Amino acid sequence: MYDSAMTTRKYDLVVIGGGSGGLACAQRATEYGAKVALIESARLGGTCVNVGCVPKKVMWNAAQIAHAAHDAAHYGFDLALRGHDWRVLRESREAYIHRLNGIYERNLASKKIELLRGHGRFIAVGEVRVDDDTLEAPHVVIATGGRPAEPAIPGAELGITSDGFFALEEKPDRVAVVGSGYIAVELAGVFAALGSQVSLVIRHEHVLRHFDSMLGDTLMKIMRDEGTAIETNATPRALERDVDGSLRMLTADGRTLGAFDCVVWAIGRDPMVEGIGLDRAGVKLDDSGHIAVDRFQQTNVGGIYAIGDVTGRALLTPVAIAAGRRLSDRVFGGMTDRHLDYSNIPTVVFSHPPIGTVGLSEQEARDRYGAESLKVYTSGFVPMYHALTSRKPRAEMKLVTVGSELRVVGCHVIGAGADEMLQGFAVAVKMGATKRDFDDTIAIHPTSAEEFVTMR
Repeated sequence: MYDSAMTTRKYDLVVIGGGSGGLACAQRATEYGAKVALIESARLGGTCVNVGCVPKKVMWNAAQIAHAAHDAAHYGFDLALRGHDWRVLRESREAYIHRLNGIYERNLASKKIELLRGHGRFIAVGEVRVDDDTLEAPHVVIATGGRPAEPAIPGAELGITSDGFFALEEKPDRVAVVGSGYIAVELAGVFAALGSQVSLVIRHEHVLRHFDSMLGDTLMKIMRDEGTAIETNATPRALERDVDGSLRMLTADGRTLGAFDCVVWAIGRDPMVEGIGLDRAGVKLDDSGHIAVDRFQQTNVGGIYAIGDVTGRALLTPVAIAAGRRLSDRVFGGMTDRHLDYSNIPTVVFSHPPIGTVGLSEQEARDRYGAESLKVYTSGFVPMYHALTSRKPRAEMKLVTVGSELRVVGCHVIGAGADEMLQGFAVAVKMGATKRDFDDTIAIHPTSAEEFVTMR
């Protein structure tokens, strides 16, 4: 830990933010011999470890177990379930996260990265203040991340965000999740699987509108089949509390939704750019309020960089990690052109069932290459696991190819196992695989993944 008695220290690199990107950048820099300080006021690991991917995956696992318990009788098991204890799950999850926080801190110490607890802010280019201490460095990385957005409507404070979801001590019986993106459908899926009555409130007709349309359409049907109410074309106008303590939502078109015990806002994320002295350093924001960077993560000010969610580009933990490592490779490792290629980034949505996607959607490919250059292959089926169950959620797959060589530019799947199968296919797409390469790969049977290499 940094000695607070010292008022000024010089470093090769100062990182503001101890999330996934900041940690990766700092640790990679030390491998090249850089002297590094990392500033963080909250728990190490940032959004992902504390109120994002890691605890979300724990909750998703619990939801998967709930589905399996429901399906067990169809496989001959005689189970007597006495319910689910949300508090036990929460306590186990938080204990796991606490262990991860400790691992991160020990890793920093072992790599001799100085951890400063406090709020970092620029006082000039190359100078960062933490409480009463001043740090000087020729290279400063901003990795402050983002926070969940809340709507600017009366009563918004009566709802909670995804951060609040992880603070819930009890499972609410009646829940409204507002939003149509991946966070919204993931949280709605967890609530529904663990026994809540769920309403998903969306402003348009479809969820996951920035993904291939097949994925959102299929997920909406499955969610409805399994009991989730989806309120379309519903823009919240106000949230009110009734005399009995329940919540009711008023929409712009005059509807009243509810009553609910809990309302979760999952309407996007805002960059955390306030209070870090960007104006003192002359760092510019883009039109959306994120820190503007070039392909090298360089801001408009020499020696100041930004990575991760604060830049607004592909808000995914592995992206922040990759960008941070490549930045240190370039600045301290002598790899002069090292930077992150933001194309063909694989993504998984931990919905129920999960979604995996990499590359261009069918519409994006049509817009880029023209309809005459496209050939699209699809497959839809009930996975073998559900041959014996009363639930029959379908799996849907799509390959988007372009040109005479049928190069695969998009690979999309929703269904059991999609989260695990997508990584390997992402490698193939990144390498420029063609449909023939897929066809020439022997199928693994019986799996859902084999459909990707047997489509006609």
